[in-house]
Amino acid sequence: MFKTEVARGAIRLRTGNLMSDSIFSKIIRRELPADIVYEDQHVVGFRDIHPEAPVHVLFVPKLAKATLNELDESDAEYVGRLVVAAAAYAKREGFAESGYRVVFNCNRDGGQTVFHIHLHLLAGKRLGHFG
Repeated sequence: MFKTEVARGAIRLRTGNLMSDSIFSKIIRRELPADIVYEDQHVVGFRDIHPEAPVHVLFVPKLAKATLNELDESDAEYVGRLVVAAAAYAKREGFAESGYRVVFNCNRDGGQTVFHIHLHLLAGKRLGHFG
């Protein structure tokens, strides 16, 4: 069951001139179920079905682009909305001060498995050193 209501088909997702048909696009259009924990005009956040931390939420833009490689300077706000949504969620849920990690994967060698840009937010335990 969804925690938010949006009329089916009210959200149009596009990659260039083609309609996006990724699993994330289907979740945004409410064609597939997801545990949605955040939504605004531009972004949907839902729990990862294979979590790698006690809190593992994916933040997905409603406007679909396959990878970070498709972005240019005009997309700074597009990516910024994902980061701002993740930070707002962390504050709302009370773990912003203790800490969290955000990750973008790009293409197969970078670990990307769904080709619709998305941000992973991981929290809820002490995460190992990274970077």
